[in-house]
Amino acid sequence: MKLSYIPNLICLGRIVLVGPIVISLVRERYEAAILMFVLAGLSDGLDGFLARRFDWRTHLGLILDPLADKLLMVSVFVTMTVMGLIPVWLAAAVVGRDLILMAGGIAYHFVIGKVDGEPSQISKWNTFLQLIYVFGTMLAAAGLSFHPEAMTILGYIVFCTVIISGVDYIVLWTRKAIKNRPGAKQ
Repeated sequence: MKLSYIPNLICLGRIVLVGPIVISLVRERYEAAILMFVLAGLSDGLDGFLARRFDWRTHLGLILDPLADKLLMVSVFVTMTVMGLIPVWLAAAVVGRDLILMAGGIAYHFVIGKVDGEPSQISKWNTFLQLIYVFGTMLAAAGLSFHPEAMTILGYIVFCTVIISGVDYIVLWTRKAIKNRPGAKQ
């Protein structure tokens, strides 16, 4: 096995954690869900660090990493919304944004060509804030702090970054599509 596969294996581990996290949430075993969620978050940072630090980037990793992130966040948001822990409007915004971006990425791939790109700065902030929001919501469900008003404010901030980052991606990739469409003058 090549060392360059280590980040991909870490991504696969994060994907495997999604099921147990969701099951723990449904069974209201919040401490276990929190522990696995933190582990998943740390694994995301670790695989990214290893891929960049040692140039262990692979085509599979470019697909697996965002897939693992989206699978984790969408699964947790939907589960916690069904449980009444996250407002429907916020989960709808998070899931809707991800579905729109995935559809756009697929369309770009088949109509224009290869989808390459790093997440934008606002998208990185959005992801970070979503992680903090979910973590705080899990802590609150476990009875381990987080002030309700602070969580409400954080929820609105997450909503704003979801909208801003979604619009940012749509504008950026629409421009790229127009510039790189078949027959466009370069």
